[in-house]
Amino acid sequence: METNPSKYFLSAEKRLNQARKELYRPEEDIVSYLVCKNAQHAIENYLRGYLLKHEVEPSQFETIEDLYKACKKINKDFSKVNLSGFNCKAENTDNKFCNDVSKVSNCHKIADSLHHFLREEKVI
Repeated sequence: METNPSKYFLSAEKRLNQARKELYRPEEDIVSYLVCKNAQHAIENYLRGYLLKHEVEPSQFETIEDLYKACKKINKDFSKVNLSGFNCKAENTDNKFCNDVSKVSNCHKIADSLHHFLREEKVI
């Protein structure tokens, strides 16, 4: 069991930055899979870090949706972070990916909004 939420947050930051960097390339050069996977992992790590920070073992949750629901139980304000449109939310992040730039752009937007929410909450 990981006991340091900072490791999750640092990993999430790194993944979000990688997704952002890829997304800001010219559209014909974007590797959508990289944006998608990095955004997914950023979201997952932000949620796992939040749970661990509140002394909830995150490994018991298999999906991003499960992690999100557990975070909402701790802090109802998590409902401000809208995961709608995140097509992978009910799947394990190793099984889904997007090929459409507009879809992966939305995944990046969700990861970025989660990042901003955690900053507003002074978690990161």
